[in-house]
Amino acid sequence: MATLREIRRRISGVKNTQKITKAMKMVAAAKLRRAQEAVIAARPYARKMQELLHKLSSISDSTVHPLFEKREVESVALIVVTADRGLCGAFNSNIIRAAVQHINTNYDKLHNKGKVSLICIGRKSADFFSKNNYKIANKYTGIYGDLNFSHAQTIIEDVVRGFVSGEYDKVEIIYNEFKSIAQQRIATEQVLPIQSLPANQKSDLPAEASAKAGIPNPKSVLNYIFEPSSEALILSLIPKHLNFQMWHALLESNAAEQGARMAAMENATSNATDMIKALQLSYNKARQSSITKELLEIVSGAEALKNA
Repeated sequence: MATLREIRRRISGVKNTQKITKAMKMVAAAKLRRAQEAVIAARPYARKMQELLHKLSSISDSTVHPLFEKREVESVALIVVTADRGLCGAFNSNIIRAAVQHINTNYDKLHNKGKVSLICIGRKSADFFSKNNYKIANKYTGIYGDLNFSHAQTIIEDVVRGFVSGEYDKVEIIYNEFKSIAQQRIATEQVLPIQSLPANQKSDLPAEASAKAGIPNPKSVLNYIFEPSSEALILSLIPKHLNFQMWHALLESNAAEQGARMAAMENATSNATDMIKALQLSYNKARQSSITKELLEIVSGAEALKNA
């Protein structure tokens, strides 16, 4: 049985840890508020940009830009977005597990040939895939401390360069989409080649599902007259679309990370409270046992002196 000193030391240690987890929860809550506002502001723009680009590509020649070119997939780049730090529950492990499963399910043969390249955003994904001998094309770590639009531009420039040069035939991104503090959804999206909706194809999805998939619903889309031309607009919109698609993914992942960390620290603080109660109970029992033992020794000593 632990001594009273050991139990007091454990109680003190748990209390100190509880102070840290409570402070981390408060910091995550403050960051989450800002990150959530940024995500909510970005979603309509990202959705409308996708809708407009799909509309333009459906009435234009898709060969107007090389980033629409569909090739036989012989090499793939997968952008994996995780956090730089842990202490956020299963946030990082879920996305890494999903990325590994995605590779094994869809690109197993290409992976065995070394034709699946990973672009790791966040130290956790970079560390995991480096240790497990995956082919890493590039790493971007430490960007969340000062997250800004230029990071998305740099990543997209790297990806577009690889696609145009023929290094990648397809580029996808996998990240955590923010749903609520307690819930994140793993999203997988195709970045390149840019998907276009054929002119004679109509979406049979509901309006909400169509918007989430980036496919305009015919009931909610107006026919526009484009000036100067749809092709010219496509050339202008493609860089903006790709940069904002990447920026939107970073914002979603950042908000999801803060939500996951806040929930994890709240659970840790609650668990610390339960542990302190259990240790306090053990301390009281040990102290009572010690006092009872001392009383018995005193009574036994008194009885011995009386009989002597």
